[in-house]
Amino acid sequence: MNTSRLNRVSAGMKREGLPCILVSDIESIYYLTGLWVEPGERMLALVITDDGKACLFANRLFALTARPGLPLVEYDDTEDCVAVLSGHLPENLGVIGIDKRWASHFLIRLMEKRPGLRVKVGSAPVDEARMIKDAEEIAAMRESSHLNDRVLSALMETVREGDTEAGLGRRYVDIARSMGAAGCSFAPLICFGPHCAEPHHDSDETPLKPGDSIIFDVGLNLNRAMSDMTRTVFFGEPTEEMKRVYELVRRANLAGKAAVKPGVRMCDIDRAARAVIEAAGYGPFFTHRTGHNIGIGVHEPPDVSAVCEVVAQPGMIFSIEPGIYLPGKFGVRIEDLVVVTEDGCEVLNRLEIPEMK
Repeated sequence: MNTSRLNRVSAGMKREGLPCILVSDIESIYYLTGLWVEPGERMLALVITDDGKACLFANRLFALTARPGLPLVEYDDTEDCVAVLSGHLPENLGVIGIDKRWASHFLIRLMEKRPGLRVKVGSAPVDEARMIKDAEEIAAMRESSHLNDRVLSALMETVREGDTEAGLGRRYVDIARSMGAAGCSFAPLICFGPHCAEPHHDSDETPLKPGDSIIFDVGLNLNRAMSDMTRTVFFGEPTEEMKRVYELVRRANLAGKAAVKPGVRMCDIDRAARAVIEAAGYGPFFTHRTGHNIGIGVHEPPDVSAVCEVVAQPGMIFSIEPGIYLPGKFGVRIEDLVVVTEDGCEVLNRLEIPEMK
């Protein structure tokens, strides 16, 4: 059990007025316990009280063992797992915070068994703890991002006319695994030409042809640290419009990164990047938020958006990924991960973003 992380969660519980929370998200359980369990349809729950004590509820099939500071309560498939859980909760418990990811059929059964128990969404204490990375997490994210740089650089050297979007995605996975990654942090998003105007295009068997733009949005899983990066390149000579749009996105990326420092709101970082694109008249074609927090999960709260007033703090890691998407023509996105430092930020990606002449 990671005591320092658990203490941060229990402090957050006190701030939220939650004497007890139930954590079911497998990433959050791993964050606190070091145990990675994928329970499928079976119940896995970590119950935490605001005095810093925790207890894990798990099926015997998971073959877990109790750890120091982490009692284990097991059930089997012949038992009502929710009844087991309910029987271990304090009788006088008035309110419990429930993980936003806990399956509703478990929650409804708990409410039926404990009708006097008030339930609230209780993910904030863990989400807020995970938001600030410790030195170990930052080092892992730095290593994951640097490996992602090397993998994408190696992939781009292999690109040839006739390659397909999905084929390059499969090649990225093969290279990442050959260099030591456990796999991808998400399915590689690689698109050509007009498909680049779809921010979340599902890579298909479209072949690459001269004149296409190429978006590589890729990330890998290295020791459960998830990297994420986007680069846009052109296969052949880009048009003047392609050059102009690319330069705008590059400048927006730089402006977003330059705005990152402790005390700055996420919405102001978004504004710094977005203003570059809006000033050039392309505002309607930047259709998504500027970024998202990342760590054990690819998308963690908070996000870097126009409506997020969360303040940047040292240890936060998030993406800066402005883009311009011109339907039927092409698109450009450039993404880096940054970690907030005491006086600014460190950019975790080292793969060059060339200036377009």
